[in-house]
This record gives sequence, C-alpha cells and structure tokens, in this order.
Amino acid sequence: MSEGAEGREGAKRVEAFSDGVIAIIVTIMVLEMHAPEEAGWEPLFALWPVLTAYALSYAYVAIYWVNHHRMFHHATHVTNALLWSNIALLFALSLVPFATAYLGEHHFSREATLLYMGTMMLPSFAYLWLQTVIRRTGAQDEAAQDYHRRSMRKGFVASVIYAAGIPLSFVSPGLGLTCAALVAILWFLPKSPLDNLFGS
Repeated sequence: MSEGAEGREGAKRVEAFSDGVIAIIVTIMVLEMHAPEEAGWEPLFALWPVLTAYALSYAYVAIYWVNHHRMFHHATHVTNALLWSNIALLFALSLVPFATAYLGEHHFSREATLLYMGTMMLPSFAYLWLQTVIRRTGAQDEAAQDYHRRSMRKGFVASVIYAAGIPLSFVSPGLGLTCAALVAILWFLPKSPLDNLFGS
C-alpha cells in the first residue's frame, strides 16, 4: 500500500492505538505509587511529593491526550511522517512515568527536577513535529488552519517556558516546577490570553 493510501479510517486506527498507549502510561504512573505499610495519617502525608508529582504528570498526559484527539480530527490520511512522528510522541510520553517516580521519590531534588523538566520537553518537540505533519498533509480548510495557528502558538510558548524552567531549576527546583505548572495552566485555559495578544 502506497504512502497516503490509508484515508480517514487509517488515521482513526493510529489515534486508537495512541489512546491505548496513553492509557497504559497513565496506568503505569498510578502503579508506581505504593501505599505505606504503616497505618495512620502521618505515613500518608509523607507521600505528598509522590502524589504531587503524579498529579502534575497526570495533568500533562491528559493535556496531550485531549490535544492529540482534537488534532487527529484534522488528519485525513496516513503518511510515513505521520506514523513516525506519532511513534516519537508516544515514546517521549512513555518516559514520563519514570521521571515522575524519580521526582517524587527524591522529593523534588535539583537533579530530579532537571530530569523531569528535560523529560517534559521531549513530548513538546515530538508533538510539534506531529502537528507540523498533520498541518501539511491533513485538512486545509480555514477551521483546521485556525486550529493549527492557535495550538502551535501555545506549543511554542510552552516550549519556551519549559526551556526557561531548566536553568531556573539550578537556582531552585521550585522555580523549575513552577514553570511546569504554568505550562499546564496555559493549556487548561479554554481560551489562551495569547489569542487576544497576537490575534488569530
């Protein structure tokens, strides 16, 4: 079968496969959290770094899933570039459980925060590649192009914030993680302030 021969149904298959992988990633993250053997509230409260790291990473994976779903609405057929850029995104996301567990177990140490921030940057690059492919080969109507302009603008700003969080983590791990939280807030907003700042 030649490249591009798989139409919309092929794109749906790629999306379904991605949904399954992302579900496994979330499952692995929650399985990394182990209940304390001791009874009482104090051992539970001691797990706050692990729970906080999990909550932040869960938010990130959820954001990627939501945007992946919306983006694939504009994918009209399957190409080699789409397949491999999607695989790259899934690979980058598969590293999140390890970085999350390391961050929580080491109580937001500088090294753990640097690893986490670096790991968080990888999916953003892979997602940008995937979106560039879909923008070039997918739907070309005005609604699709408007979606790509807005989301790629957010993605670029998110990558800049991630990049800023890495050197800030040397100053204070809290500053680096604040950058990570800002990225999550940026994507959670139903309409980004960037839309008003730069227009459509």
